Amino acid sequence: MTHPTAASATVDRDDDAAAEPDALEPERREWRLDAQAHGQRVDKLLATLAPEFSRSHLQGVIAQGHVLLDGAAVATVARRVKAGQHLQVTLWPTAQALAFRPEPIPLSIRFEDEHLLVLDKPAGLVVHPAAGHWSGTLLNGLLAHHRDAAALPRAGIVHRLDKDTSGLMVVAKTTPAMTALVRAIAAREVQRIYHALAHGVPAWRETTIEAPIGRDPQQRTRMAVVAGGKPARTDVRCLARGHDACGLQCTLHSGRTHQIRVHLAWRGHPLVGDALYGGAGRWGLQRQGLHAHRLAFAHPIDRRALAFESPLPPDLRRAWQQGLSP
Repeated sequence: MTHPTAASATVDRDDDAAAEPDALEPERREWRLDAQAHGQRVDKLLATLAPEFSRSHLQGVIAQGHVLLDGAAVATVARRVKAGQHLQVTLWPTAQALAFRPEPIPLSIRFEDEHLLVLDKPAGLVVHPAAGHWSGTLLNGLLAHHRDAAALPRAGIVHRLDKDTSGLMVVAKTTPAMTALVRAIAAREVQRIYHALAHGVPAWRETTIEAPIGRDPQQRTRMAVVAGGKPARTDVRCLARGHDACGLQCTLHSGRTHQIRVHLAWRGHPLVGDALYGGAGRWGLQRQGLHAHRLAFAHPIDRRALAFESPLPPDLRRAWQQGLSP
Protein backbone atom coordinates (compact mmCIF):
# COMPACT_ATOMS: atom_id res chain seq x y z
CA MET A 1 0.00 0.00 0.00
CA THR A 2 1.31 3.43 -0.87
CA HIS A 3 0.64 6.20 1.62
CA PRO A 4 1.53 9.88 1.27
CA THR A 5 3.67 9.75 4.41
CA ALA A 6 4.90 6.16 4.32
CA ALA A 7 6.64 4.23 1.58
CA SER A 8 4.84 0.99 2.44
CA ALA A 9 2.49 -0.41 5.05
CA THR A 10 1.13 -3.79 6.08
CA VAL A 11 -1.73 -4.88 8.28
CA ASP A 12 -1.38 -8.05 10.30
CA ARG A 13 -4.40 -9.58 11.97
CA ASP A 14 -6.19 -12.87 12.21
CA ASP A 15 -8.30 -13.73 9.14
CA ASP A 16 -11.37 -14.37 11.27
CA ALA A 17 -10.92 -11.00 12.96
CA ALA A 18 -10.67 -9.31 9.58
CA ALA A 19 -13.95 -10.91 8.52
CA GLU A 20 -15.74 -10.00 11.74
CA PRO A 21 -15.93 -6.23 12.33
CA ASP A 22 -16.83 -6.67 16.00
CA ALA A 23 -13.84 -8.88 16.78
CA LEU A 24 -11.90 -8.07 19.92
CA GLU A 25 -8.52 -9.20 18.58
CA PRO A 26 -5.86 -6.51 18.29
CA GLU A 27 -4.66 -5.37 14.89
CA ARG A 28 -0.99 -4.70 14.08
CA ARG A 29 -0.07 -2.21 11.38
CA GLU A 30 3.43 -1.56 10.05
CA TRP A 31 5.02 1.03 7.79
CA ARG A 32 8.48 1.61 6.30
CA LEU A 33 8.76 5.40 6.58
CA ASP A 34 9.76 7.48 3.58
CA ALA A 35 11.21 10.97 3.16
CA GLN A 36 7.83 12.65 3.58
CA ALA A 37 7.53 11.20 7.09
CA HIS A 38 11.04 12.28 8.10
CA GLY A 39 11.10 14.66 11.07
CA GLN A 40 7.42 14.35 11.99
CA ARG A 41 6.19 13.76 15.53
CA VAL A 42 5.17 10.15 15.89
CA ASP A 43 1.70 10.98 17.30
CA LYS A 44 0.91 13.35 14.42
CA LEU A 45 2.17 10.83 11.89
CA LEU A 46 0.03 8.05 13.37
CA ALA A 47 -3.03 10.30 13.26
CA THR A 48 -2.44 10.56 9.50
CA LEU A 49 -1.71 6.88 8.99
CA ALA A 50 -4.66 5.68 11.13
CA PRO A 51 -7.23 8.48 10.68
CA GLU A 52 -10.11 6.45 12.13
CA PHE A 53 -8.53 6.90 15.58
CA SER A 54 -8.31 10.24 17.36
CA ARG A 55 -4.89 11.72 18.07
CA SER A 56 -5.57 11.60 21.82
CA HIS A 57 -6.40 7.90 21.56
CA LEU A 58 -3.18 7.24 19.65
CA GLN A 59 -1.20 9.17 22.26
CA GLY A 60 -2.60 6.74 24.80
CA VAL A 61 -1.50 3.82 22.63
CA ILE A 62 2.02 5.29 22.60
CA ALA A 63 1.98 5.71 26.39
CA GLN A 64 1.00 2.07 26.79
CA GLY A 65 4.08 0.98 24.84
CA HIS A 66 2.22 -0.32 21.80
CA VAL A 67 4.10 1.80 19.23
CA LEU A 68 7.54 0.61 18.13
CA LEU A 69 10.25 2.24 16.04
CA ASP A 70 12.78 -0.27 14.70
CA GLY A 71 11.52 -2.72 17.31
CA ALA A 72 11.90 -0.42 20.35
CA ALA A 73 8.92 1.09 22.19
CA VAL A 74 8.43 4.81 21.63
CA ALA A 75 8.77 6.58 25.00
CA THR A 76 7.23 9.96 24.17
CA VAL A 77 4.51 11.26 21.86
CA ALA A 78 6.88 14.01 20.66
CA ARG A 79 9.47 11.53 19.32
CA ARG A 80 10.61 12.52 15.83
CA VAL A 81 10.81 9.80 13.22
CA LYS A 82 13.39 9.30 10.48
CA ALA A 83 13.11 8.13 6.92
CA GLY A 84 13.79 4.43 6.58
CA GLN A 85 12.61 3.53 10.07
CA HIS A 86 10.18 0.69 10.64
CA LEU A 87 7.05 1.90 12.48
CA GLN A 88 4.74 -0.61 14.10
CA VAL A 89 1.55 -0.03 16.12
CA THR A 90 -0.81 -2.48 17.82
CA LEU A 91 -4.40 -1.29 17.97
CA TRP A 92 -7.46 -2.50 19.84
CA PRO A 93 -11.03 -1.46 18.98
CA THR A 94 -12.03 1.69 20.85
CA ALA A 95 -15.01 1.78 23.19
CA GLN A 96 -16.89 3.69 20.49
CA ALA A 97 -16.11 1.00 17.93
CA LEU A 98 -17.48 -1.67 20.25
CA ALA A 99 -20.62 0.28 21.13
CA PHE A 100 -22.86 -1.29 18.50
CA ARG A 101 -22.53 -4.89 19.73
CA PRO A 102 -25.37 -7.22 20.73
CA GLU A 103 -25.65 -7.70 24.49
CA PRO A 104 -28.28 -9.84 26.21
CA ILE A 105 -30.14 -7.26 28.29
CA PRO A 106 -33.53 -8.05 29.88
CA LEU A 107 -36.27 -6.12 28.11
CA SER A 108 -39.74 -5.59 29.57
CA ILE A 109 -41.73 -5.90 26.34
CA ARG A 110 -45.39 -4.91 26.46
CA PHE A 111 -46.20 -5.54 22.79
CA GLU A 112 -44.36 -6.97 19.82
CA ASP A 113 -45.10 -7.98 16.25
CA GLU A 114 -42.98 -8.21 13.11
CA HIS A 115 -42.97 -4.40 12.68
CA LEU A 116 -42.42 -2.89 16.13
CA LEU A 117 -42.19 -3.42 19.84
CA VAL A 118 -43.30 -1.39 22.85
CA LEU A 119 -41.20 -1.72 25.98
CA ASP A 120 -41.22 -0.44 29.54
CA LYS A 121 -37.77 1.02 30.18
CA PRO A 122 -36.45 0.91 33.75
CA ALA A 123 -34.75 3.92 35.29
CA GLY A 124 -30.97 3.70 34.96
CA LEU A 125 -30.94 2.16 31.49
CA VAL A 126 -29.21 4.33 28.87
CA VAL A 127 -31.05 4.27 25.55
CA HIS A 128 -28.21 4.93 23.09
CA PRO A 129 -24.40 4.59 23.42
CA ALA A 130 -22.59 7.82 24.26
CA ALA A 131 -19.54 9.01 26.13
CA GLY A 132 -19.31 7.13 29.40
CA HIS A 133 -21.91 4.58 28.29
CA TRP A 134 -20.49 2.60 25.39
CA SER A 135 -22.12 -0.68 26.45
CA GLY A 136 -25.09 -1.99 28.40
CA THR A 137 -27.54 0.28 26.60
CA LEU A 138 -31.01 -0.39 25.24
CA LEU A 139 -29.53 -0.32 21.74
CA ASN A 140 -27.17 -3.17 22.68
CA GLY A 141 -30.14 -5.13 24.00
CA LEU A 142 -32.16 -4.55 20.82
CA LEU A 143 -29.28 -5.81 18.68
CA ALA A 144 -29.34 -9.02 20.71
CA HIS A 145 -33.15 -9.26 20.69
CA HIS A 146 -33.65 -9.49 16.93
CA ARG A 147 -31.14 -9.73 14.11
CA ASP A 148 -32.78 -7.17 11.82
CA ALA A 149 -32.03 -4.41 14.33
CA ALA A 150 -28.47 -4.24 12.97
CA ALA A 151 -29.80 -3.07 9.59
CA LEU A 152 -31.76 -0.16 11.07
CA PRO A 153 -30.47 3.28 12.07
CA ARG A 154 -30.05 3.33 15.88
CA ALA A 155 -31.39 -0.25 15.92
CA GLY A 156 -34.90 1.11 15.30
CA ILE A 157 -34.99 3.63 18.16
CA VAL A 158 -37.28 6.49 17.09
CA HIS A 159 -37.46 8.47 20.34
CA ARG A 160 -35.55 8.42 23.59
CA LEU A 161 -36.02 8.62 27.32
CA ASP A 162 -33.34 10.04 29.60
CA LYS A 163 -31.30 7.48 31.51
CA ASP A 164 -33.14 8.12 34.78
CA THR A 165 -36.61 8.40 33.25
CA SER A 166 -38.66 5.22 33.31
CA GLY A 167 -41.59 4.15 31.16
CA LEU A 168 -42.92 3.37 27.73
CA MET A 169 -41.06 3.54 24.42
CA VAL A 170 -41.87 2.34 20.92
CA VAL A 171 -39.11 0.85 18.75
CA ALA A 172 -39.30 -0.01 15.05
CA LYS A 173 -38.25 -3.43 13.75
CA THR A 174 -38.46 -2.73 10.01
CA THR A 175 -37.52 0.17 7.75
CA PRO A 176 -41.13 0.96 6.70
CA ALA A 177 -42.24 0.99 10.33
CA MET A 178 -39.34 3.21 11.33
CA THR A 179 -40.04 5.70 8.55
CA ALA A 180 -43.73 5.87 9.45
CA LEU A 181 -43.10 6.22 13.20
CA VAL A 182 -40.57 9.01 12.71
CA ARG A 183 -43.06 10.87 10.55
CA ALA A 184 -45.88 10.31 13.04
CA ILE A 185 -43.78 11.69 15.92
CA ALA A 186 -42.78 14.71 13.84
CA ALA A 187 -46.45 15.29 12.96
CA ARG A 188 -47.37 15.02 16.68
CA GLU A 189 -49.57 12.00 16.02
CA VAL A 190 -48.03 9.97 18.84
CA GLN A 191 -49.50 10.69 22.27
CA ARG A 192 -46.87 10.73 25.04
CA ILE A 193 -48.06 11.40 28.59
CA TYR A 194 -45.75 11.46 31.60
CA HIS A 195 -46.30 11.45 35.34
CA ALA A 196 -43.95 13.70 37.30
CA LEU A 197 -43.27 14.28 40.98
CA ALA A 198 -42.19 17.90 41.39
CA HIS A 199 -41.35 20.42 44.09
CA GLY A 200 -43.80 23.13 45.09
CA VAL A 201 -47.56 23.43 45.08
CA PRO A 202 -49.04 25.12 41.99
CA ALA A 203 -52.00 27.47 42.22
CA TRP A 204 -53.28 26.26 38.87
CA ARG A 205 -55.03 23.00 38.02
CA GLU A 206 -54.01 23.01 34.37
CA THR A 207 -51.50 25.07 32.41
CA THR A 208 -49.65 25.10 29.12
CA ILE A 209 -45.95 25.84 29.05
CA GLU A 210 -44.91 27.11 25.64
CA ALA A 211 -41.29 28.27 25.71
CA PRO A 212 -38.34 27.65 23.36
CA ILE A 213 -35.60 25.30 24.50
CA GLY A 214 -31.91 25.35 23.59
CA ARG A 215 -28.48 24.72 25.06
CA ASP A 216 -27.89 26.62 28.30
CA PRO A 217 -25.28 29.29 27.43
CA GLN A 218 -23.96 29.26 31.01
CA GLN A 219 -23.70 25.47 31.45
CA ARG A 220 -23.34 23.40 28.30
CA THR A 221 -24.44 20.14 29.94
CA ARG A 222 -27.91 21.61 30.51
CA MET A 223 -30.76 22.77 28.36
CA ALA A 224 -32.69 25.94 29.13
CA VAL A 225 -35.50 28.21 28.01
CA VAL A 226 -33.67 30.55 25.64
CA ALA A 227 -34.83 33.12 23.11
CA GLY A 228 -33.18 31.39 20.17
CA GLY A 229 -34.23 27.88 21.14
CA LYS A 230 -36.53 25.45 19.33
CA PRO A 231 -40.28 25.79 19.92
CA ALA A 232 -41.55 23.51 22.69
CA ARG A 233 -44.94 22.99 24.28
CA THR A 234 -45.93 20.95 27.32
CA ASP A 235 -49.47 20.69 28.68
CA VAL A 236 -49.47 20.17 32.45
CA ARG A 237 -52.27 19.03 34.74
CA CYS A 238 -51.97 18.86 38.53
CA LEU A 239 -53.12 15.42 39.71
CA ALA A 240 -52.33 15.78 43.42
CA ARG A 241 -50.93 18.26 45.93
CA GLY A 242 -48.88 17.64 49.05
CA HIS A 243 -47.39 19.96 51.65
CA ASP A 244 -44.50 21.01 49.39
CA ALA A 245 -44.78 18.79 46.34
CA CYS A 246 -47.14 18.01 43.48
CA GLY A 247 -47.99 15.12 41.23
CA LEU A 248 -48.28 16.26 37.62
CA GLN A 249 -49.44 14.86 34.32
CA CYS A 250 -47.39 16.22 31.40
CA THR A 251 -48.36 15.83 27.76
CA LEU A 252 -45.66 16.50 25.17
CA HIS A 253 -46.48 18.35 21.97
CA SER A 254 -42.81 18.43 20.95
CA GLY A 255 -39.82 16.34 21.86
CA ARG A 256 -36.96 18.62 22.86
CA THR A 257 -34.09 17.31 24.94
CA HIS A 258 -35.03 17.37 28.65
CA GLN A 259 -38.24 19.20 27.72
CA ILE A 260 -40.40 18.38 30.75
CA ARG A 261 -37.48 18.83 33.14
CA VAL A 262 -36.62 22.23 31.68
CA HIS A 263 -40.18 23.52 31.40
CA LEU A 264 -41.16 22.55 34.95
CA ALA A 265 -37.97 23.97 36.45
CA TRP A 266 -38.51 27.20 34.51
CA ARG A 267 -41.99 27.50 36.04
CA GLY A 268 -40.61 26.93 39.54
CA HIS A 269 -41.42 23.21 39.89
CA PRO A 270 -38.23 21.21 39.32
CA LEU A 271 -38.58 17.44 39.45
CA VAL A 272 -37.82 15.75 42.74
CA GLY A 273 -34.37 14.20 42.45
CA ASP A 274 -33.38 16.19 39.35
CA ALA A 275 -30.18 17.82 40.61
CA LEU A 276 -29.24 19.10 37.14
CA TYR A 277 -32.27 21.40 37.14
CA GLY A 278 -32.44 22.28 40.83
CA GLY A 279 -34.56 19.45 42.17
CA ALA A 280 -33.54 18.01 45.56
CA GLY A 281 -33.80 14.32 46.37
CA ARG A 282 -36.70 13.48 48.71
CA TRP A 283 -38.50 10.45 50.07
CA GLY A 284 -35.74 8.04 49.12
CA LEU A 285 -35.96 8.76 45.39
CA GLN A 286 -32.50 8.30 43.88
CA ARG A 287 -33.34 9.63 40.40
CA GLN A 288 -35.54 12.23 38.76
CA GLY A 289 -39.25 11.75 39.40
CA LEU A 290 -40.38 11.28 35.80
CA HIS A 291 -42.19 8.32 34.24
CA ALA A 292 -43.52 7.83 30.68
CA HIS A 293 -47.02 6.71 31.67
CA ARG A 294 -49.00 6.51 28.44
CA LEU A 295 -48.11 5.91 24.79
CA ALA A 296 -50.75 5.87 22.06
CA PHE A 297 -50.41 5.83 18.27
CA ALA A 298 -51.68 4.26 15.08
CA HIS A 299 -49.83 1.11 14.04
CA PRO A 300 -47.43 2.28 11.30
CA ILE A 301 -48.40 -0.53 8.91
CA ASP A 302 -52.01 -1.61 9.49
CA ARG A 303 -53.12 1.69 11.15
CA ARG A 304 -54.96 0.02 14.06
CA ALA A 305 -55.09 2.09 17.22
CA LEU A 306 -52.58 1.06 19.89
CA ALA A 307 -52.49 2.43 23.44
CA PHE A 308 -50.42 1.40 26.45
CA GLU A 309 -50.15 2.55 30.04
CA SER A 310 -47.45 1.83 32.59
CA PRO A 311 -47.97 2.21 36.36
CA LEU A 312 -45.42 4.06 38.45
CA PRO A 313 -42.43 1.83 39.27
CA PRO A 314 -41.94 0.98 42.98
CA ASP A 315 -39.35 3.69 43.77
CA LEU A 316 -41.40 6.50 42.27
CA ARG A 317 -44.66 5.13 43.65
CA ARG A 318 -43.28 5.16 47.21
CA ALA A 319 -41.98 8.72 46.84
CA TRP A 320 -45.28 9.82 45.26
CA GLN A 321 -47.28 8.38 48.17
CA GLN A 322 -45.04 9.90 50.82
CA GLY A 323 -44.70 13.31 49.19
CA LEU A 324 -48.37 13.68 48.39
CA SER A 325 -49.90 12.16 51.52
CA PRO A 326 -52.37 14.46 53.38
